[in-house]
Amino acid sequence: RSKVHVSSRFLSLIEQEQSFATMSSEGGDETMQFNENALAGRELEWAVNTPETLEDHKKVNGNIIRTRFPPEPNGYLHIGHAKSMNMNFSLAFEKLGVPMENRRTIFRYDDTNPDAEETEYIDSLRRDLEWLGWKPERTTFSSDNFQKLHDFAVTLIKKGLAYVCDMTKAEMEVQRDLAVQRAKARSVGKDPDVEAPITDPDVLPGRNRNTSVERNLELFEKMKMGLFDEGSYTLRLKMDFESANPNMYDLVAYRIKYTPHPHAGPGWCVYPAYDFTHGICDSLEHIDYSICTLEFETRREPYYWILWALDLYRPKVYEMSRLNLQYTVLSKRRLLKLVNANHVRGWDDPRMPTISGLRRRGYTKEILNTFCNDVGATRAMNVVAIDKLSQTARQALATTSRRAMAALDPIEVTITNFDEESKKQESMTFEVQNSPTDPSMGSHTVTLTSTIYIDSSDFRLKDSSTYYGLAPNKAVGLKYYGCNLVCDEVVQNGDKVTALKCHLDSSEDRKKPKTYITWVPSDGIPCEARVYNNLFTVPEPTDMWEDELNAESEIVHPKAIIDPSVKECVDVKDVDKWKSNAAFQFERMGYFVVDLETTYKSAENSGKLVFNRTVSLKEESFKKELTAEEEAAVQARKEKGRADKEKKEARMKIDPKDFFKLCDEYKGKYSKFDETGIPTHDADGKELTKSAKKKLAKDQQKHIKQVNVWKKSQEKK
Repeated sequence: RSKVHVSSRFLSLIEQEQSFATMSSEGGDETMQFNENALAGRELEWAVNTPETLEDHKKVNGNIIRTRFPPEPNGYLHIGHAKSMNMNFSLAFEKLGVPMENRRTIFRYDDTNPDAEETEYIDSLRRDLEWLGWKPERTTFSSDNFQKLHDFAVTLIKKGLAYVCDMTKAEMEVQRDLAVQRAKARSVGKDPDVEAPITDPDVLPGRNRNTSVERNLELFEKMKMGLFDEGSYTLRLKMDFESANPNMYDLVAYRIKYTPHPHAGPGWCVYPAYDFTHGICDSLEHIDYSICTLEFETRREPYYWILWALDLYRPKVYEMSRLNLQYTVLSKRRLLKLVNANHVRGWDDPRMPTISGLRRRGYTKEILNTFCNDVGATRAMNVVAIDKLSQTARQALATTSRRAMAALDPIEVTITNFDEESKKQESMTFEVQNSPTDPSMGSHTVTLTSTIYIDSSDFRLKDSSTYYGLAPNKAVGLKYYGCNLVCDEVVQNGDKVTALKCHLDSSEDRKKPKTYITWVPSDGIPCEARVYNNLFTVPEPTDMWEDELNAESEIVHPKAIIDPSVKECVDVKDVDKWKSNAAFQFERMGYFVVDLETTYKSAENSGKLVFNRTVSLKEESFKKELTAEEEAAVQARKEKGRADKEKKEARMKIDPKDFFKLCDEYKGKYSKFDETGIPTHDADGKELTKSAKKKLAKDQQKHIKQVNVWKKSQEKK
């Protein structure tokens, strides 16, 4: 019963199921037609509903088409989840042609693993979903179905389709490897009994597979009662060891775990596996389209096998390509390591691709939803350029961000003839539109003072024909003032420019400047500005991703200053980690947002004010001339990069057998090795434990993998 047989009955059932693409309401007169082929997937006989099952489903859903968004609460949502939300709450319905009033999406916590799940994650998932603006039909928990899932497991045992197994993880791996070898032999027309013979039935099909129903029921009940140790028994599904799909090799349905559940509480010590749970929950919630990413395509067989074995309603499954974004990683394991290894400030670090990190960096829900909608959802694998996200942000922020003038690396400028020039002007206070394109955003004022601050990128000691900024004995325009600023004297501390003495030129015959620079008055607010760049130095990080981290992904300007007009918008009372905080366009510099570490109190003009750069402006201003000190720092970074590269190349040339003898971090730590090069004794001659040897074997395999990746990269060059 576990194999797929294409039959005339199968084709007939498909035709009957397709007829439900036209669904009638309970009144019978109104019909809704939709394009079900838009989300068509690979067909399986197990996937076909009977007319009776479809009729029951139709009675529940009527004209409703239902999807679900089912994240596991074992971490923070990232931009890949944002794409999934966009698909399940919107794009899928657009593809199908479902009217707004007939769309429903369930938000489900896929919470079957208490070891990895926490209430912190449960709360963050809900808040991120709400912040992005998606409104689920209802919120559910897989754990709310624990009793039903247990009862379904008992049903499968009674049908002879599940059994309790005492094989260890290592034994299961041997069993799986043998089944894979036999499947490969069959796929090329060879005899599996010759190519991969079964020498021990305890291995394949396994010593527990033919245990009686009564004994399995007894053992499963004892598992549930907590009479066995963790890892001693599992409940497995009796599927198909002759399948070409390894996911059909008797998957584990239940494991013993003595961990209280963060939502269900301490009442259970056996927990269902993901593969057993999610299809059943889809069916119980009458999901029409179960949408996942392409790596789950091979899970289609077990998904439908379980529903077939239980005679439950079978949703349609559609697999789409996952979001791959340049210069970042979305693997939960790698994201966790970024946090735990202190490569970033935390899960909400502005360099992280998490929803929390993106929000903290200044990406709004409109930006993320627009980006996901533009990326779309197909089965084609591709890597999306990071510039696409940046440009989406610029287009959105250009029309919504309030303008302000700031200096990230300020130089103090004393205007020597300020008193004289101020008498010539009606006022040194100027009205500035908060947005040059949207008058409804209002305006603010800035006042030119006798001492101002300009950004160091707007000044050079040596002028050139292609440089339009300020230089000794050169004039530039001051934005909003309209007249010229001329540099007369430079004050230096070594090679670093610390101050300028300038005069204003408002004469009628003054030369028209080629540029107008921004400035901050003397009563500007001190702040810290963090400029963020790509987290990685390569567009597509490899297995050696930790070596590819960008040392300049965060550049902190601790002595920045911003014009005081922003005071009313940056108070700590308005800063919230769960919403988009105040965003500004620092003129000629980029888009910045108030950071969560801000403690600034506007009424007292005290506390720390911190900004994060979301993205640069579309057109960057001219390149800053570096001081000798800065040039030396750049050169030092280059030298370090070269040294790191040479060290990496030397490491890659180490033979795996000599890895623990020659590699710097292991050299001298071990005295004896086995024939593969794995250490067996430490430097003092003491034999290593099995777990220590196992860990070292993994380190060696990682080295082998890295060497192979490096060799391929060298071949491309």
